[in-house]
Amino acid sequence: MSPTVFDNPAWATAQPGLSVLIPFKGDDPRPLLALLDREAAPVEIVLLDDGSQDAPLSAAVTQAVAAMALPVRLVTLARNEGRAKGRNRLAAQARAGHYLFLDSDMAPDRADFLARWLGLIDVEDPAVAFGGFSLEQVVPRRDHALHRAMAAHADCLPAEVRRQQPEKHVFTSNLLVRRDVFAGEAFDEGFSGWGWEDVEWGMRVARRWPIVHIDNTATHLGLDPAPLIAAKYEQSAANFARVVAAHRAVVETYPSYRAARLLRYAPLLRLWRPLLKAYALAEAAPVRSRAFAMRLYRAALYAEAV
Repeated sequence: MSPTVFDNPAWATAQPGLSVLIPFKGDDPRPLLALLDREAAPVEIVLLDDGSQDAPLSAAVTQAVAAMALPVRLVTLARNEGRAKGRNRLAAQARAGHYLFLDSDMAPDRADFLARWLGLIDVEDPAVAFGGFSLEQVVPRRDHALHRAMAAHADCLPAEVRRQQPEKHVFTSNLLVRRDVFAGEAFDEGFSGWGWEDVEWGMRVARRWPIVHIDNTATHLGLDPAPLIAAKYEQSAANFARVVAAHRAVVETYPSYRAARLLRYAPLLRLWRPLLKAYALAEAAPVRSRAFAMRLYRAALYAEAV
């Protein structure tokens, strides 16, 4: 079935300096759209409803898009295509010379978020740049405590730290890509489910172009409860194996790989692995030890892929 395309009145005549590409599936992108529209920067937005199959949400998003001052195209799919293919589809709809991949559950941390990206384009014209994560605007919730602790430890890193391994810290939640770079290296549509497709893309791109890291953060508002984190790790094991097969020399330097290699030879791994998960899900346990248990559970899952 062909996708449904809706353009708001500003779309037809726009000449954007940046295409902001936002996929969503079930999440409501309207809060993010309102923040971007408020900045009134010379950008366009391409939205992809990747098979939400939610008629009320679709109607509400369409109404919001129609009322926006920024030029917006909304592409709606009847079926989910997945993270890699969906982002490739977004890029195919974009008209500017640079793309900004931005997840629908992000919230810019500065009022001049888009202006800062446009300024970087004007001054440096980078091939690839990542702006970073934060938790600045997250409202603490008990069921999100584990994800918050893990994100603060591994994801919410300043640019000076991310620059030490530039290809590792590449996520499509706040990622600037020049058009010619994406034409040469699109996302690998062989990935399915959750995880690693953006990091693998970063590994390929880093062989040909420099990856810039700056501090132009957006808050990740969509923190997950612990059971959903575990479920995502479980479905990501095959994707991790795909990355290892293509980029072993790079992945070997990652702590997650080294831990998985050690656990590969652990006796009775499949018997005690569920105990790690059970402890990580126990909200009464200390958060730091739960986070360690969840990381160890991920390594135990990945042990079968290395």
